[in-house]
Amino acid sequence: MQSGSSRSTFRTALVLIALAIVSSAGLSTPASAQDVERGRELFQLCASCHGTAGEGNPLYLAPAIGGLPLWYLEGQLAKFRDGGRGTHFDDLQGMRMRPMAMSLRTEHGDDLKDVAAYAASLPVEKPAPTLTGGDAARGATHYLVCQACHGAAGEGVQGTNGPPVANQSDWYLLSSIQRFKSGVRGSSPGDANGAVMRGMANILQDEQAMKDVIAHMTSLAGK
Repeated sequence: MQSGSSRSTFRTALVLIALAIVSSAGLSTPASAQDVERGRELFQLCASCHGTAGEGNPLYLAPAIGGLPLWYLEGQLAKFRDGGRGTHFDDLQGMRMRPMAMSLRTEHGDDLKDVAAYAASLPVEKPAPTLTGGDAARGATHYLVCQACHGAAGEGVQGTNGPPVANQSDWYLLSSIQRFKSGVRGSSPGDANGAVMRGMANILQDEQAMKDVIAHMTSLAGK
């Protein structure tokens, strides 16, 4: 039986989800072949951390980005460029990424949209698991709240700006939840969706709960 505190946290989480839906950004427009080709050139710099196929690299704390939705990639690059992400002193990943996003120019087209278009065009690869000790069955219960934003199959939901989680690296999912829980992510004024995710992360009481929900996420089929 839930305690009063747990019920209050759960209700708060649902309110935050509703606010995210109401304030979600507009839909992305499809990219042209020219956008993607220009993005391929720009992606050479991104590949040094994220890999040539956008598969991610834990050595550089770089998540898998190949095949992520265009709307999500554009949104995150804009946050990094505009200060919604990567400004917290303890956010090493974000502080590495922010100068990259700030280097994207608009003098000869829109570099941000083009590089996002190329990354979105890459095939989705399911990363090999690196975490142990997670219980996917227990995690399925935790995920009932998460699926409102991330989808029942972990495919992501554009209406809530919730990215796909089914094919993301488990080490990155754990790092992200930990950073949201500690306030390293989601505390910037320009990151309303991050604030929602902070509320979600605080529902998970300890690292075991985090590993359990991640075990469930990575077992999902995605899109």
